[in-house]
Amino acid sequence: MGTVKSDIEIARAATKMPIAEIGARLGIPREELVPYGHDKAKISAAFIEAQSSKKDGKLILVTAINPTPAGEGKTTTTVGLGDGLNRIGQKAVICIREPSLGPCFGQKGGAAGGGYAQVIPMEDINLHFTGDFHAITSAHNLLSALVDNHIYWGNAQNIDIRRITWRRVMDMNDRALRDIVVSLGGVANGFPRESGFDIAVASEVMAILCLADDLKDLEKRLGAIIVGYRYDKTPVFARDLGADGAMAVLLKDAMQPNLVQTLENNPAFVHGGPFANIAHGCNSVVATRTALKLADYVVTEAGFGADLGAEKFFDIKCRKAGLSPDAAVIVATIRALKMNGGVAKEDLARENVAALIEGCANLARHVDNVRKFGVPVVVAINHFTSDTDAEVRAVKSYVAKLGVEAILCRHWAEGSAGIEELAHKVVALADSGKARFKPLYPDDVPLIEKIEIVASEIYNAGEVTADKAVLEQLLAWEEQGYGNLPVCIAKTQYSFSTDPTVFGAPAGHVVHVREVRLSAGAGFVVAITGDIRTMPGLPRSPAAERIFVNDSGYIEGLF
Repeated sequence: MGTVKSDIEIARAATKMPIAEIGARLGIPREELVPYGHDKAKISAAFIEAQSSKKDGKLILVTAINPTPAGEGKTTTTVGLGDGLNRIGQKAVICIREPSLGPCFGQKGGAAGGGYAQVIPMEDINLHFTGDFHAITSAHNLLSALVDNHIYWGNAQNIDIRRITWRRVMDMNDRALRDIVVSLGGVANGFPRESGFDIAVASEVMAILCLADDLKDLEKRLGAIIVGYRYDKTPVFARDLGADGAMAVLLKDAMQPNLVQTLENNPAFVHGGPFANIAHGCNSVVATRTALKLADYVVTEAGFGADLGAEKFFDIKCRKAGLSPDAAVIVATIRALKMNGGVAKEDLARENVAALIEGCANLARHVDNVRKFGVPVVVAINHFTSDTDAEVRAVKSYVAKLGVEAILCRHWAEGSAGIEELAHKVVALADSGKARFKPLYPDDVPLIEKIEIVASEIYNAGEVTADKAVLEQLLAWEEQGYGNLPVCIAKTQYSFSTDPTVFGAPAGHVVHVREVRLSAGAGFVVAITGDIRTMPGLPRSPAAERIFVNDSGYIEGLF
């Protein structure tokens, strides 16, 4: 056997088509593309608006079991399925999120698929790409600067500096900036106060950009951002500071979806990237809607496991955008299922059918949960070379008893040729007319009840607890007219519970809501549980230590 090529080596060896040719396959005229070099482009707002009367294609969600250190391959499967659908003669587009620099230089080292199921140009997508994240960071921090400037010049809005909720952001993992003091240095620098940084993907501006219908809606949502509270406890909005117009100007180009291609030269939209905890973890509504007008099948993904990503995709993105998914794919690996069954990472290569079957309880819970939204499901087993025939048979048999099919997929090693069976199954499911999509809860139940419904129905929790201050805050927001908003629960991605060390399918656990935040512009209420941080830290040995430019001028170390 030869040496297995790294993702970046595979991506670099790919034959790319000019981006205008990729656009032409979707019926996008050259003049409606704004090129960023030869291999990536933005799609003009005028072209997108002109597609509004066209019929929508079928929408397929790719989600997964809870992530483990063993790896699941959700983005890889999303890309592979898009290629597979095109291979069997369908007109398909994939829609995924843009990677954040923080995780790229931290643990992940990149997030553009893997093996022979990638989007390219891989280096650009993982780094600065078309500048969308920089625009979001700038717009967010402009508002931060305007808040402190307003206070410095007399504070006409009577902002209580103890109740400023708007922080600053940067697209990097830097734990030292989580909690800081700003405006030190005397009278010339303003009034000292506590503040801090979040990672850019946790910014409400990111969530807004990904949920906005168009530039006009974007500006309206930006204006509705709450930056803090007055001494009389009434909210101060971004529009009160005159910030919305300038923020929208900074985001004008970032609102346009990015068009790139897969290794097999199929079209891919890579746009937006909200955190899957503090926000909804899906690519932009604009990109998804545009793709649905241009293709017969659109394959998209949602962040983390189905308990977070899929639930938020259904209850926030689909609810708000009027989208109705036709099928869902739940990705699992035999390695990850064995880890859910109690096998240590170093022992995962050894056959262990008993632990595998025990770990399948996690998969079964996700299958059951997705069905609660009225969406038909298929399971994709993302193949690893260590998988044995007995293990594959065990998963297929287990899933069959749930009334669902599990299909072995080899797209990582074989590209579209390795995922044809799943592509045929997805077409059959999406075309079956069996989807009866509905969100988990109605708009008009109280906010705390919405949290309880998600905790009990999706996490299988026995109880939701919250401090008195949290409950009072939720009631206050209901009185202010925010009661109809969906909830976005920030919880560890590694477990159905709020404890990241509890694998499998725990039941009867307690979900404690320690804090709630109102994302008034994005249009949801965030409930924070456990030890969730909005500014990650770097690991002991970050990927950044192994990323460099080699003697030939190529980037090494992204993976």
